[in-house]
Amino acid sequence: MGNQRETHSYENRIDKFAEALETARQMQQNWLTYGLDFVNFYVEDVDGDWLETWGHDEILGNSQLDTIKEFLVSDDHVAVKIRQHLGERSLFDLAVNLEECCRIPEVNDRLSAVRNLLAGEGNSVDRDDINLLDLADSLLAKLAEIS
Repeated sequence: MGNQRETHSYENRIDKFAEALETARQMQQNWLTYGLDFVNFYVEDVDGDWLETWGHDEILGNSQLDTIKEFLVSDDHVAVKIRQHLGERSLFDLAVNLEECCRIPEVNDRLSAVRNLLAGEGNSVDRDDINLLDLADSLLAKLAEIS
């Protein structure tokens, strides 16, 4: 009986090793095929600050995302306006995207990203849409306040 467990454990380790080897071979093939652009297959935001923040979410938990989610379901007047504006769109998706927007270092770029996010996918954003711009600005101010 002990021998069967050892054999099963040994086979399990061989399977894991074979899987890791295949993944490494695929990565090498992508490197040969695409050059340095192969990184785009493995890293979602190559130009972002992912290297500097590597492991922060795992170590600290994603408290910023939790804070954003809590805010979006709160009775705060900005949160209420956001929910009214969104209609049937997902608050969770908005929270995840807002968390990503908060990582944008340039203030104007961050504001544009939030405004586009509020406009919705596939909707064009009129630069003169003061209501949407004000809503995005108010949202960013609240997020800065609570973070």
